[in-house]
Amino acid sequence: MKNNRSADVDKFMEELPADIKELAEKLRYIIHEADDNLKEEIKWRKPCFSKGGTDICYLQTAKKHVNLGFYFGASLQDEGNLLEGEGKKMRHIRVRKPEEIQPDKFTALIQEAIAYKS
Repeated sequence: MKNNRSADVDKFMEELPADIKELAEKLRYIIHEADDNLKEEIKWRKPCFSKGGTDICYLQTAKKHVNLGFYFGASLQDEGNLLEGEGKKMRHIRVRKPEEIQPDKFTALIQEAIAYKS
């Protein structure tokens, strides 16, 4: 894996409570494993991941969960029926504990989102 980690995102992660940091770091790892050419940066006060200038996904942290969000989630097939949300474009997966992380299914969605916008 290339080191596409951003110092700004590292700092963001360091400031999270331990339980939320664990979830966010695991999701961050899955995102980078899905495509090691994704660029990460802090946008709209959260870690965002883009490719070729197009926003693909993001991590939104809260007190009791982390959302793995997709900017064009409403357009994805979501065969695992994982996505939540009612917006015109965006959808997310809410992760409350490490056991809810499904690396293979999450990777498939991330790769589908990248392919959709390519």
